[in-house]
Order: sequence, then C-alpha cells, then structure tokens
Amino acid sequence: MKEHIAECINILGKFCGKRDISELTAEQIYNRYGVNQVDIMVLFGGSIICGGDVLARAMQNNIAKNYIIVGGEGHTTETLRQRVHKDYPQIETDGLSEAQIFESYLEYRYGLHADYLECKSTNCGNNITYLLDLIKEKQIPFTSIIFAQDATMQHRMEAGLRKFVKDIEIINFATYEANVVVKNAELSLEREIYGMWDLERYITLLMGEIPRLTDDPEGYGPKGKGFIAHVEIPLAVRNAFLELRQEYADSIREANPLYASDRG
Repeated sequence: MKEHIAECINILGKFCGKRDISELTAEQIYNRYGVNQVDIMVLFGGSIICGGDVLARAMQNNIAKNYIIVGGEGHTTETLRQRVHKDYPQIETDGLSEAQIFESYLEYRYGLHADYLECKSTNCGNNITYLLDLIKEKQIPFTSIIFAQDATMQHRMEAGLRKFVKDIEIINFATYEANVVVKNAELSLEREIYGMWDLERYITLLMGEIPRLTDDPEGYGPKGKGFIAHVEIPLAVRNAFLELRQEYADSIREANPLYASDRG
C-alpha cells in the first residue's frame, strides 16, 4: 500500500516539477535549443534553498545573458528566512524578501550576484506580472527564458508565463527532483535534498497544485480564475491525485488570502 502511495506522490511530483533538460549546461542548451546562451534565467523565491545552488551553477556555466531573482513575501518566505539564517547565521534574514535572501546566499556561498531582483511579488501570479514589468522597465530583449522554481510549483509558473507571452522559448528546470520511496515501512525521500520540505508539507504543496492547474470553474485556468494558461492534466496524474486525496483528505493547500492579488 505504501509503495503505491509513494508511486502516486512521484507521479504528481514529476508532473508539477518539470525539467526540459537534465542539466543546466551550455552543451545541453545548444543541443536542445540551438543557442549557446538563453536570454534570461529566473530563479523564483518560492524554492527551497537548493534553488540558490541551481542558480549559482547556471551562472558558473554562463548559460544565460541575464539572471533575475523574483520573490517578495509569500506563504513559503518565513520558512526560507528561518532555514537560511539557521544554516548561515552570518546572513540576517529578518525582513528580507525572498529575492534578497537568495541574493545574500549567492554572495555568501559563491561570491555571485544576480543582475536584477524583483522584491514585491506575493504569489505565483504576480511573480510573473512583476517579472514582466521588470523586463520591460530594464528593456531586456528576450526570446528564450529558463524558469527555475520549487518543484511543486514549476508547472504552474510556466503556465502563468504562457498566459502573457507568445513565441518565447520557455525552458523549465525545477530546482530539485524528489523521489519518494518506502524505507523501513515508512515513506521517505530516496536521497537528501538541501533545504527540502518535510514530507508532509511536500505532499500538501503537491496536492494543492492539481486543483489549481485543473482548467475548470474552481481552477486557475481560462475556465476558472484566469490566472494561468490552459494546462492539460494526464489521466494518470488525475488518478494519482484522486487516490492520494483518499489518503490525505486534509492535505490540499488552500490559498492564503494574506498573499492574494488579482493577478494570481
């Protein structure tokens, strides 16, 4: 039974945590997209800490012309503040936005800096619209963009951008890949992931995504709230969600009105 639950969790995880290439290297980008560099790479502050390492490796590999960190304060911010300060007491995180926290992490661990920070957004919807406002303000031309977000929210982030832009190459690279297995009769991650949510919260975040991605009157798509472009949800993902809902009936994350906006 638990093996089946783990399989269902992993089906949702793979669907939500899209990666279009296996590594962020110039070689893979060229082989897949025919360019040596993409125009923009964006790290979204909803990610766990390892997102900072993903961005750092991308910068070291010189895979983009511009690097942007997006994130003000939302439902994951306080967890990020506490974890970064706990692991790196030299980084004072009180009152910092997600973008500022990741920028401080980049500087402290790698001596690197993003080109631009967006520090006002509060949710996935205005993550996108404020990002586009920043790109327009700074007059950054782009036809290709890498999105790196927490694996639970990657698919929705891409769908949010697709609502607003056409003819842009969007490259998904979720900041981690989590595989849930059964160890000693308990659900567990197959390998350690730096800064990872506890398993219960990871499941809650995943479970909350499927109703949001579903294009019906209750979802975020065109037939619902209109925050994102249409997303096609495969039958296997729907079935996995329904089976998990029986096991985790109270684990579907509701939107926090504190961070709501008319943008998502």
